[in-house]
Amino acid sequence: MKLPRVLLVSMAIALSACASRETPTVELPGGVNPETQQQQHAPNFFDRMIGNDDRPNVGPCPLMGVLYDTSRVVRFAQPDNQRYANIAFTGEMQGVHGLCRYVEADPIRMNMEIDMAFGRGPAATSDRQTYRYWVAVTRRGRAPIEKVYFDVDVRFPRGEQVVTHREQIDQIVIPRANEEISGENFEILVGFELTPEQLAFNREGRRFRIDAGDNAQVPGQ
Repeated sequence: MKLPRVLLVSMAIALSACASRETPTVELPGGVNPETQQQQHAPNFFDRMIGNDDRPNVGPCPLMGVLYDTSRVVRFAQPDNQRYANIAFTGEMQGVHGLCRYVEADPIRMNMEIDMAFGRGPAATSDRQTYRYWVAVTRRGRAPIEKVYFDVDVRFPRGEQVVTHREQIDQIVIPRANEEISGENFEILVGFELTPEQLAFNREGRRFRIDAGDNAQVPGQ
């Protein structure tokens, strides 16, 4: 059974969905019309217990996206030989999308999905590869508040050179000092863990990609 992916900037609280939009970089709509807010009453204790709280978010959700320099990984069988024939495995993050929820002074509670594609190159000697990626919560334009690493174990079925996969981050909890702090103050970024050589390869604009087939499979299925 797959373990849940969790990033806790604070203590974990159950998620409830608010809104979503699917793009490589996503900023979800939020905000409340003041007149509408006045008409809505706060849920009582029983409402909170059963999840019956339909008040809209008090602000926008954090920006979500893939950090460009770490969106791809190319692994060569021999690190010093950066030719196509020497590629063992590749990986690429294709986009993120997610949900968020917060009202009053509650923490921002989110989940997120990351679409990935993985390639098996001509120099691969195995049908299995583990990729490591990270999810970071940051203040806009500042250093990460929290950064957590996860592994994806990818299996390539016989005859398949490319597989696709959707990673689920089940809980991201971001505390707020007060109800004046909105989600637009935060970013959630994702990327692969890279060696210095792999990072330099990406920054030089070099690129190898195993072409996707029509019947790409999800790892583990």
